[in-house]
Amino acid sequence: MTTRIERALRMTALVGEDERWHHRPLYAEIVHRVHAAGLAGASVFRGVEGFGASSMVHTSRLLSVGDDMPMAVVVVDREERIRSFLPQLDDLLDRCLVTLDACEVLRKVKDDGVAR
Repeated sequence: MTTRIERALRMTALVGEDERWHHRPLYAEIVHRVHAAGLAGASVFRGVEGFGASSMVHTSRLLSVGDDMPMAVVVVDREERIRSFLPQLDDLLDRCLVTLDACEVLRKVKDDGVAR
């Protein structure tokens, strides 16, 4: 097996843990939309400290306010797939910050050329 490097696009949606969309956590709504669109995958990461537009610092440290922690939903797929998905987030953009970054993905490929 050999390693192949492929270009990709990383989409990161930054949201507050307490942010809701129709009674569902906003990060979960994004993950479900990504899944329904058939993208390669999504992961949600909980931050330990951060602040956003409100300028209020949220932290998980003891004796501090530990609510509404920062959350990051990360999706990596081919650029054209991510870009075609973006309109599905239009109604959420007033509740989150979405960034796009070019990246590279390492894949193991069998000698027959099939990615694993």
